[in-house]
Amino acid sequence: MRVAIVTGGSSGIGQSAAIQLAKRDTAVILTYSSNEAGAKDTVSAIEQEGGTAVALPLDVGRSDTFAAFRAEVVEVLRGWDRDTFDVLVNNAGFAKTAMFADTTEELFDEFFRVLLKGPFFLTQTLLPLMSDGGAIVNTSSSSTDRAEPGYSGYATMKGALVVLSRYLAKELGPRRIRVNSISPGATRTRLGDNGFERYPEMIPVLAAKTALGRVGEPDDIGLAIAGLVGEDGRWITAQNIEVSGGFDL
Repeated sequence: MRVAIVTGGSSGIGQSAAIQLAKRDTAVILTYSSNEAGAKDTVSAIEQEGGTAVALPLDVGRSDTFAAFRAEVVEVLRGWDRDTFDVLVNNAGFAKTAMFADTTEELFDEFFRVLLKGPFFLTQTLLPLMSDGGAIVNTSSSSTDRAEPGYSGYATMKGALVVLSRYLAKELGPRRIRVNSISPGATRTRLGDNGFERYPEMIPVLAAKTALGRVGEPDDIGLAIAGLVGEDGRWITAQNIEVSGGFDL
């Protein structure tokens, strides 16, 4: 049985990734910040399918809490007769829009803490517990390749995450740890303060800009993550893979 850690597993892409990994004989440690109910739903969905999962609280914007989180992970692993884990999915995050001229230092720093510094130092903290031959996936965004007004701060951090993934792939290669990033396009999640629910009129607009004719669903991304970290992705590393249905071709 493999073990995966999935951050931001209480909804959306993280929830789907956790469930899809569990279907592939993987025990899952998933994290949540404010949405404990959603995390419990994820655990319940996994257990109903005969899988194993534990939800732990984690604020990826608080790197000072990472050592304590690692200690909790160690305890969970002991309960599963393991002292290492195999897969890390750095998925937790948030999205806000602000024009460049209106981006405050406070918002910029929040983007930095959650979207870049968090995955950087969480991975560093957990790395001693990761088994050789494991896999890491960092969730980036297609906004890094498509300049849309209002996303300069967000996309800057997501772009840096792609660069970090390549460097990690290089440095961790001797341990046979594969590192990739994925870049979802427009996907129906809770990001942006439930933007899809608040602005349903945007759905057909985004679908019209997508080659496959619809917006993405969390499972579109979760399935890609599960496949990438599994045996089918064993020879893929240092890549950024767009999973967008052909958005804005």
